[in-house]
Amino acid sequence: MTAVIFLGTLLVAMAFGMPIAYALLLSGFGMMLYLDIFDSQIIAQNLINGANSTTLLAVPFFILAGELMNAGGITQRIINFALALVGQVRGGLGYVAIIAAVIFAGLSGSAVADAAALGAILIPMMAKSGYNRERSAGLIAAGGIIAPVIPPSIPFILFGVTANVSITKLFLGGIVPGLLMGLALVFVWWWLTRKEKMDTLPRKSVKEMLIAFKDAIWALLMPVIILVGLRGGVFTPTESAVVAVFYALFIGTVVYRALNWKGIAQSLVSAARTTSAVMFLVAAAMVTAWLITVANVNRAISEFLGPLTDSPLLLLIVVNIILIIIGMAMDITPIILIMAPVLLPVILEAGIDPVYFGILFVLNCCIGLITPPVGTVLNVVAGVGKTSLPGVVRGVWPFLVAQCIVLLLLILFPQLVMVPLEWLY
Repeated sequence: MTAVIFLGTLLVAMAFGMPIAYALLLSGFGMMLYLDIFDSQIIAQNLINGANSTTLLAVPFFILAGELMNAGGITQRIINFALALVGQVRGGLGYVAIIAAVIFAGLSGSAVADAAALGAILIPMMAKSGYNRERSAGLIAAGGIIAPVIPPSIPFILFGVTANVSITKLFLGGIVPGLLMGLALVFVWWWLTRKEKMDTLPRKSVKEMLIAFKDAIWALLMPVIILVGLRGGVFTPTESAVVAVFYALFIGTVVYRALNWKGIAQSLVSAARTTSAVMFLVAAAMVTAWLITVANVNRAISEFLGPLTDSPLLLLIVVNIILIIIGMAMDITPIILIMAPVLLPVILEAGIDPVYFGILFVLNCCIGLITPPVGTVLNVVAGVGKTSLPGVVRGVWPFLVAQCIVLLLLILFPQLVMVPLEWLY
């Protein structure tokens, strides 16, 4: 009954348009009243404890690093480098979008930021060159969700804190799945455009390619620095976020000289707004997480999924189906904060590696970002690409299927995640 009150209150509040953080608090109030343990001090204490984490400091710093990179002109240089590589082939701008999405994923860790930055530049270019605007927007949206899988990843940080899982292992384990997502998009884009006529760019000379690479090398070095630092134990994930901020400041002000005081100030304000929303959501989720524990909702979930623990593969399939359904109506952050602590005990009981499950969990939630009816990334791309949401939905579905196939392959073949992780870690 407690679970029904929690979900019912949460869904009704969201249906009336209440922000998810407030909906979580309201559902917490409902559970406390039902359990007859209402105490405002408990709510305040859990709100404070929810945001009082040194590890969570990585979130605002990675957000700020992404803002500084956008303001510092890094996005355009990455796109120019990709254009120099593949702009001359059939459907070249689509491959540019995929390459840029993979590279930019190693810089920002945010699907919305990647999709917005790439969509604003590439969708008009693709439409002008004769590409189908809806399909182009769908490709940009599907490429954007690679960002939370390839490190640095804000969702991995949230999952690691919520589920008490190594963030470093999550970062390193996400590299191969993120690259597989990019390869899947390459194959689908090739299949869709193999017979279409569209404008191609002039072939770049080797000298022009080297110039483009030289111009982008500072941006390309950042994910390398972060991964090498994590792999070598030079710094923690939180410290790597601080390194990313100072690196973005350095290349934006000293190397590229495209970042001025006004741009820095705007980046700070934008990062503060995004961080406040994320951290308030994290704090509100801590209230409901505490109440879920007190009400033994975890035990109810364990009893429901318990018969499946003897078959880890079947359990993973069922859990991922549940997550996909939830992802159609909820954003990635609240799904992690609500569902990760509920599902993890069952996953551990079945003998499934928590890092492996965390990667599947985040990838699944990312797919939800391009799944109607909510589809946060779909709405962002529709806005920056100046097209309708139904049009983006029509354009994204082949790429959505491809990403689902990648998720299924990772479920069926855990070695795709665990073998590279063991080698990297």
